[in-house]
Amino acid sequence: MIKINNKKLAKFLGFKAIRLLILLIVIAAISFIMIQLSPIDPVRAYLGQRIVSQEQLAIVGEYWGTNLSLGERVMGWLTTLASGSMGFSLIFRVPVTEVIVQKFTASLTLMVVSWVISAIVGFGLGVIAGAKEGTWIDKVIKTYCYILQSTPTFWIGLVLLMVFSVYLGWFPIGLSVPIGQLSDTVTFWQWLYRLILPAITLSIVGIASLTMYTRDKLINVKKSDYFLFSKARGESFWGIIKNHGIRNILLPAISIQFLSFNELFGGTILVEQVCAYPGIGQATVAAGLRSDVPLLLGIVIVSTIFVFAGNFIADLVYQYVDPRIRGEDDE
Repeated sequence: MIKINNKKLAKFLGFKAIRLLILLIVIAAISFIMIQLSPIDPVRAYLGQRIVSQEQLAIVGEYWGTNLSLGERVMGWLTTLASGSMGFSLIFRVPVTEVIVQKFTASLTLMVVSWVISAIVGFGLGVIAGAKEGTWIDKVIKTYCYILQSTPTFWIGLVLLMVFSVYLGWFPIGLSVPIGQLSDTVTFWQWLYRLILPAITLSIVGIASLTMYTRDKLINVKKSDYFLFSKARGESFWGIIKNHGIRNILLPAISIQFLSFNELFGGTILVEQVCAYPGIGQATVAAGLRSDVPLLLGIVIVSTIFVFAGNFIADLVYQYVDPRIRGEDDE
């Protein structure tokens, strides 16, 4: 049973909360300044090819606050953020929080499904490769991982679309809602059908790093004294792998998987663009191309919290689950 020192836990949570607050302030300020220094005129980007007069341009610019100085815009946005609001999306014409909740919910489902698949498959392949070190099975798995690690996410998505959507016709090319149908009327099975290909694409990318890490850890365990002692006692090879190998590499593997949240989020943006999946990735690209500053900054903040949450869970696993690091010296 895990013993938790409440005082130590409170100190740990307080330290993490302060770090998150500082990180959000710094990321928000830097992101805002970088967006404002962009050579793209947000008004022109929003209007596109529409022909408008200079007076209309001035009205839109005043409404968006482009006539204010950089310092005034930074302070104004930070003040709005401190009040609990992320502003108003310029392209969706609704509050930023509504857009992020709707889009991020769809993306979160995609990320969770692909994260679980990559964790199970990646860990399993890593155990097999580590147990069969030096054999043809190990070489095949290593080659597969090396190829995946050097292949861009969007390229894998394009290949899968060409094979399974264009040639085989198993999935639609555009994986958003069916043509002529509103998103509110999409059934669960239609949604699940369109989730399969993006989830497979994203999970394939996340398998490689976990597989190689698990393989290396298991090989180190196989060289340990307790592994050799169990082997000398006559235990079966796979019994030793199960009782001594997996038990010792499971927690580090879980931590590594949580630390991959940043790669998961970045891969989601690319996969959603390639597969036309209606999530946070498409909203990010649309906000960037049309200079929707409030939405883009809101997505930056949410992505920062998401990645920080992965790192936080990984630290929590090590601090309060692994007894070697927890150091039960609180007697």
